[in-house]
Amino acid sequence: MTLISILIPALNEEDNVSTAYERVKAVFADLPGHEFELIFTDNHSTDRTFDILTGIARSDPRVRVIRFSRNVGYQRSVLTAYRAASGDCAIQLDCDMQDPPELIPLMLAKWREGHQVVYGVRRSLPDGPVVAAARRLFYALITWMSEDDLPRNAGEFRLTDRRILDELRGIEDHSPYVRGLISGMGFSQVGFEYDRQARTAGTSKFPFRAMLSLAIDGMINHSLLPLRIASFISLAVGLLTFVLMAGYLFGRLIFGQDWPAGFATTTVLLLMSITLNAMFMGILGEYVGRIFMQAKDLHRPIVEASLNFGGAEEVAAPRAARRVARSVQAAE
Repeated sequence: MTLISILIPALNEEDNVSTAYERVKAVFADLPGHEFELIFTDNHSTDRTFDILTGIARSDPRVRVIRFSRNVGYQRSVLTAYRAASGDCAIQLDCDMQDPPELIPLMLAKWREGHQVVYGVRRSLPDGPVVAAARRLFYALITWMSEDDLPRNAGEFRLTDRRILDELRGIEDHSPYVRGLISGMGFSQVGFEYDRQARTAGTSKFPFRAMLSLAIDGMINHSLLPLRIASFISLAVGLLTFVLMAGYLFGRLIFGQDWPAGFATTTVLLLMSITLNAMFMGILGEYVGRIFMQAKDLHRPIVEASLNFGGAEEVAAPRAARRVARSVQAAE
């Protein structure tokens, strides 16, 4: 029997959580040989979302719920869900059902072909023309800037193999960009096109400010290009300074320009000091950028409550570590 983990982050989605549960359950009713666990991560909703999830979890032990003590942000909420998944693979869905769960069989078929990641490529978007254009511009920009192979027009709708789930368990990142983390791991990754649906109910909990923050995280977490731009600018300023210095000296020595006493010397020294500072700051920035990519702030979201887990410690403990502990106990 193959166990599939379905990961659904939720924030004030009281109108959608029951629909999401019913639609996922209906899909797996037609998938013989498959079991599912449905992991909701409640990002400290202030409406009835957690109460509804509590009722669902009490009636169906396959539904597992993680509620955070505060809003930890979409990406950290999602990363926690990936860490808590115990299935042979995990599939992330949006609670508003814009990514239709009816495509799960297609994703599983591609997974069985040997692909460790199967992601949906948005052929069309229900957003307005301005938001849709902004999304596509971001995808193009992050693809150009990043050293990782980030797929264009691919969102959070993806299947991830157990091997990658275990790798995600060992990642500590205060500002994760999960899409980039998974893409950067490599393995065999394949996409499929689909039409994104409109929300089943409610309004988007991902405003422009959140999208902008996600874009900044994506560009900074997976590219040193901003630092390199700073280095290139410093070199350009240095070249300009050299030209100005040559001009001052040429004018003084060849044409005998009567500059005010100390003017040329002060100007040259000032420009030289600015140039050296800019160049060295650029060099330091390159090293700081590599340190930043290697070791980031270590902060875990706090789990306020968990349903159908063994406890909050089971949510946080790496699966591999639990396996090792069981092996040691068995050996003893």
